[in-house]
Amino acid sequence: MIRIGITGQDGFVGQHLYNTVGLFPEEFERIDFKRGFFEDQEALNDFVAKCDVIVHLAAMNRHPDPQVIYDVNVGLVKKLVEALESTNSEAHVLFSSSSQEERDNLYGKSKKEGRELLAGWAEKSKGRFTGLVIPNVFGPFGVPFYNSFISTFCHQLTHNEQPSIEVDGEVKLIYVGDLVQVILSEIKSFSGQSLLTVAHTDVMKVSEILTLLESYKVNYLDAGIIPELNNKFELNLFNTFRCFMNHEKHYPVKFIKHTDPRGAFVEVIRLNIGGQVSFSTTVPGITRGNHYHTRKIERFAVIKGKALIQLRRIGSDEVLNFYLDGEEPSYVDMPIWYTHNIKNIGEEELYTNFWINEFFDPKDPDTYFENV
Repeated sequence: MIRIGITGQDGFVGQHLYNTVGLFPEEFERIDFKRGFFEDQEALNDFVAKCDVIVHLAAMNRHPDPQVIYDVNVGLVKKLVEALESTNSEAHVLFSSSSQEERDNLYGKSKKEGRELLAGWAEKSKGRFTGLVIPNVFGPFGVPFYNSFISTFCHQLTHNEQPSIEVDGEVKLIYVGDLVQVILSEIKSFSGQSLLTVAHTDVMKVSEILTLLESYKVNYLDAGIIPELNNKFELNLFNTFRCFMNHEKHYPVKFIKHTDPRGAFVEVIRLNIGGQVSFSTTVPGITRGNHYHTRKIERFAVIKGKALIQLRRIGSDEVLNFYLDGEEPSYVDMPIWYTHNIKNIGEEELYTNFWINEFFDPKDPDTYFENV
């Protein structure tokens, strides 16, 4: 069992790493980190002493005064080094640096100096160190106007704002889930590379990304159509876009119901990709689901009966409740990293249509059980 602590575990990359580590309880134990530990050396020492691995992600990315960024980032590393020395730690420390290390700015300088300080600690101690030089990271739950231009574009488009491009250059990118896998692989390798340049997975122009995101707004957000997703990058970008929607206001989405003397006809889904369609019947009072996905796109459509669909983002206590009625057929799409369920709250059998974007594979189900 490897005990892992993550400074900045509530940040963009930190929460993804923390949640992914939680998927493997037989391999890892998570040591919780609180932001206030850096203001309390005793608490920081206690945290460090419990960890076999420390992933140092806590940092400031933006501030009107670049000197503040430099002072904060270097200061955090110095406090961590002090705690490592005070506890005689032999931990494996991983540090998130940036491809901006070689640029002439104080943020890049703070990252390079922080990496060198931790490398110096490892040389003098029995610990191991990996300095990760990371390209631009994007993915769900990034902070707009802070973490990534993709987060900013997604926020703007889902809030009826028009993004603008300042510089239309090519950007080297890595999806946050792929970065997490790199970090976990390095932890499990026990190698302690002093410098590991994380390879980007995609290169795209800013305008190309914006064009894709704008198509997601027109087709998916406005019309409910699942877009064509030609590769892994487009799937990751689409799932990122979906997580910036205001789910509480958007769902449930009512279908158009056509009726005539023969009965009723409802078009359930339009999609430009494949997947798997299924349906279920649920007796009154029964709840299905209570699981989440990290990559799959899924739609629940209630066509008969009364249902309560609940969503809760992993790591949050807020539960979103959606009431659906087959008299007015409607659907809710499941965002990734949201545990979800569906309960028959009526007095008759509930009929639900399900669509998911990939065939079920018992060897790779991407299904993790957790009660809403």
